[in-house]
Amino acid sequence: MGFGITLVRVTLGVYYLLHAYYAFWVIGVERLTQANETSYGLMFPEAAAWFVVLGHLIGGLLLLLGFYARIGALINAMIMAGAVYAVHLNQGFFLHGIILDAKAGRAISGGYEYALFLLIATVAILFTGGGPFSLRFGRSQSISLD
Repeated sequence: MGFGITLVRVTLGVYYLLHAYYAFWVIGVERLTQANETSYGLMFPEAAAWFVVLGHLIGGLLLLLGFYARIGALINAMIMAGAVYAVHLNQGFFLHGIILDAKAGRAISGGYEYALFLLIATVAILFTGGGPFSLRFGRSQSISLD
């Protein structure tokens, strides 16, 4: 009972950890900051870039372990809501393949359906909690795997 939400939580944790890796090691904070400033017009582009990297890293780890899973979900829900609104919304709903951005030297996938799906799944964790096999500390500070 409740193992479905555990599967969703663990999968989201892995996805967000991979997003943190991709944002930090592949894109880089400097390029992410530049995109936040020029393409998306964010007020604090470097702070936003670091929030994405660290939010995906810390929130993804919290989700993976089920330790304060709702906090991990909240952090990543904010990031994914921003991604849907600021990055993908003007690309249309359907994930429609690869768009080459030769000027920036990168390829991006168009459409917000995937980002929206991750957002909705993450919000589901906000509502339900981590589910069975979550690493939680109860009132007695003991570890519970239920």
